[in-house]
Amino acid sequence: MNKLFLFLYLLFCFTFISEAKIHPTQLTCEYLKNPSVVDVLQPRLAWINVADEGERGQVQTAFQIRVATTKNLLSNPDLWNSKKVESMASTRVQYDGDKLVSRQDCWWQVRVWDKNDEVSEWSEPAFWHIGLLNESDWQAKWIGAPWQGEEALPKPNSPAVALPEQLPPPAPLFRKEFKATKQVKRAVAYVTGLGYFELYLNGEKVGDDVLVPNQTNYGKRPALTQQYIPLDDNFREYKVMYLAYDISDQLNSGMNAFGAILGNGFYNPAKHWALGYGSPRFLLQVHVTYTDGTEDVLVSDESWKAAKSPILMDMVYYGEHYDARLEQEGWCTAGFNDSAWESAVSRKAPEGKLTAHTAHTDKVYETLEPIRIEKMYNGNYKVDFGVEISGWVRLKNVEGPEGHKIEIKYLSNTFSGDNSYIFKGVGKENYAARFNWFVFREVEIVNWPGVLAPENICAEAINTYIEESAEFETSNPLFNRVNKIWKRSQTDNMHGGIASDCPHRERSPYTGDGQVACVTVMHNFDAQNFYYKWIQDIIGAQNVETGYVPNGAPWQPGCGGGVAWGAAVNIMPWEFYVQYGAVDMLEKAYEPMTEYVRYMQNWVDDEGIMNSQRTGLDGKVLRWFNLGDWVAPGDLPPDSLVHTFYFWRCADITAKTAAVLGKNRKARKYAKLAESTKEAFHKRFFDAEKGTYGNSGANIFALKMGVPEAEYHRVIRALKANIEKNKGHLDTGIFGTQFFFEVLTENGMHELAYEAMNKKEEPGYGRWLTLGATTSWEQWSTEGSHNHPMFGGGLVWLYRQLAGMQADENNPGYRHIIFHPQPVDEMEFAKYYNNTPYGKAGIKWQHDEGKLNVDITVPVGCTATVILPGPDFVADGNDKVKIVAKSQNELVLEVGSGTYNFSN
Repeated sequence: MNKLFLFLYLLFCFTFISEAKIHPTQLTCEYLKNPSVVDVLQPRLAWINVADEGERGQVQTAFQIRVATTKNLLSNPDLWNSKKVESMASTRVQYDGDKLVSRQDCWWQVRVWDKNDEVSEWSEPAFWHIGLLNESDWQAKWIGAPWQGEEALPKPNSPAVALPEQLPPPAPLFRKEFKATKQVKRAVAYVTGLGYFELYLNGEKVGDDVLVPNQTNYGKRPALTQQYIPLDDNFREYKVMYLAYDISDQLNSGMNAFGAILGNGFYNPAKHWALGYGSPRFLLQVHVTYTDGTEDVLVSDESWKAAKSPILMDMVYYGEHYDARLEQEGWCTAGFNDSAWESAVSRKAPEGKLTAHTAHTDKVYETLEPIRIEKMYNGNYKVDFGVEISGWVRLKNVEGPEGHKIEIKYLSNTFSGDNSYIFKGVGKENYAARFNWFVFREVEIVNWPGVLAPENICAEAINTYIEESAEFETSNPLFNRVNKIWKRSQTDNMHGGIASDCPHRERSPYTGDGQVACVTVMHNFDAQNFYYKWIQDIIGAQNVETGYVPNGAPWQPGCGGGVAWGAAVNIMPWEFYVQYGAVDMLEKAYEPMTEYVRYMQNWVDDEGIMNSQRTGLDGKVLRWFNLGDWVAPGDLPPDSLVHTFYFWRCADITAKTAAVLGKNRKARKYAKLAESTKEAFHKRFFDAEKGTYGNSGANIFALKMGVPEAEYHRVIRALKANIEKNKGHLDTGIFGTQFFFEVLTENGMHELAYEAMNKKEEPGYGRWLTLGATTSWEQWSTEGSHNHPMFGGGLVWLYRQLAGMQADENNPGYRHIIFHPQPVDEMEFAKYYNNTPYGKAGIKWQHDEGKLNVDITVPVGCTATVILPGPDFVADGNDKVKIVAKSQNELVLEVGSGTYNFSN
């Protein structure tokens, strides 16, 4: 017996000792947690390994994935057992099992081996569902309301705020009853509606998504060539995204009723700068599987019924009006009398390919309660929610006389639409808009019946779901607040899987604004899913013949811009690669990159200078095709200088992309083009007499490219003199500002960068704060929109230079991290942490009684170079710490994964 106990004890000890020191968590498929629909035959799987506390130098040496059609079959998987694969890969691992088919469920798990070849436990199971892969899988028809035609509403000729003369009819309702004849095992609804839709089943809304589907180039619009900013409708790709909902728990055995409401959205916008595609239309296909293995299919077709809803008008640029007296109680429940309803009519299918909505949707991101309710002199109420958001007001449990109309005026410096509600006068009423968002911090409620109490009203912030992934804080409150208001502005502008320039006036997916801010977004949010979708839109909007990439994607003909806007097709995929290590993104983007460089070369003169001069309808050069930099506090640098800089940048990125992909001959070709462009830039724009390329960002662009060594110190002196003349302020537009602070620090002017970032007067971020801003603005002055994220490009200095954490483009995705803290005497501490593809990484430096303490965190499987400002730093334990170089001013170390402290 004692021998048996000894054997069991030794077995226990052996098991405990040999257990892996890392374990896989946070499983994703196609950048989503448990996606409800995927139409990729080899989906990309990812996980994050977490090490036991105190572990250093841990790496994943192998993994094993198993995939099964049900959760119960995972122990003996019927789709894929990868067996043990010796690899450090934990992101974008392609499924490589049996061929997947439409409507298939896929459950998966992963386990990993650590540096000692010890295996972990299996992860918690995760899930994905395959959508309808083939066009023939779709049995449903597109349907619409009989009182609407096929065509979109005509555009008004005037840019005035007032509604167009031809208002859209009320939003249509659709319904269809369905009898589930047996016990339901599983039911999945594949659905979309253009422009926006909501799906209902048995009286309840399906899902918590809003403003769906995401915005895309839905199809052809031949009239694009006749717009003020004309463009050939010759894009690379057109698509319509559909969603899938598991409705098994909502579907009853017996009679059921499906319902839908359609909004106009960007499919039918009727704005002078936004061209519509057609009238609203709906598509639904429901597969119901019974416990006996049989199946029923419900589809949208002419047998559905249609009626006008209480939404009298919904238009994304003009607002939403609702008359509760027109509500039809029980309209989406079984047994409702729809004899007065009309039959739905068939509609043309959009040219866009039906594509699974493998992208985050818009959701209610935050609910804000009033911080102040004030009754005004005119009897109206003003309600303050504390910060400016894009979203809507929700009225809760309110009462009013039948027919009594209230108006909700959303108070912002730019109009974002009207909103009104008419009471039905029966019991407690609730209301919020459905198919439009508004921009506001305060609202004025006109003609409110009685007393407006705080519990009767709230604000709901709406944006494309994106998870905040970073933590940034310093001892300087101004920096913290600047970062905070920029993040608010950025999320306010994220709708439909794109980022707009402003969420009220234009609501357009400007590619220039997108590329200049994308790095800052990636430093604050888990933006993999968001940018994967939007970059595909940008690639899809490229002209297949000329290579031109428009100023906005998906394209609306009011998007003005220039060379730096189309450059998004080169810049954003490259930044995505650097931040997330996604070689597959570069594989998709390489040809579009080369095509855009080819297009740019049309405007390059014999001396190598690019100067775009695209013309409009009248054959004259159109400014809105050819912008250089934008909204500087003073003069802008020459357009040709900015165009040539972005020609260099696109060639340089294309060269680096080709090198990553092993296209060495092409890499040399584009590197040579980039070098010759740099030389041409210097020859044309350098003033040899004054030793400068110019102000307003010209010297910043030159230093970013690299200036001849013989002229370097003269350029630095000229830049310093200009900053001194500006009393320490910047003088740059949106593109120059992106590089301004980092160029200063990288060229020995860190204190000047700090001073410029710390300014509270115009021009400077702090000026907005002194004026009470809760979002970042379009201009350094008070002019323009007060909700624009584009100047956020410059904020990367806070994380990469001041705090001091950078991804290494030679080993991207934070597989290798460069920690280079650059403290300033005026600050006590700075910290920056972010959830990278491999886990949490970050740094904190702090002045403490004359010493500098630096803490860093390196994720499992990653390494880091640590550059410390002085030779006398001591590590908390020397394991996994290697001294690379040491000088009077600097100590360079190499470390593996884990947490470390260094102090001097």
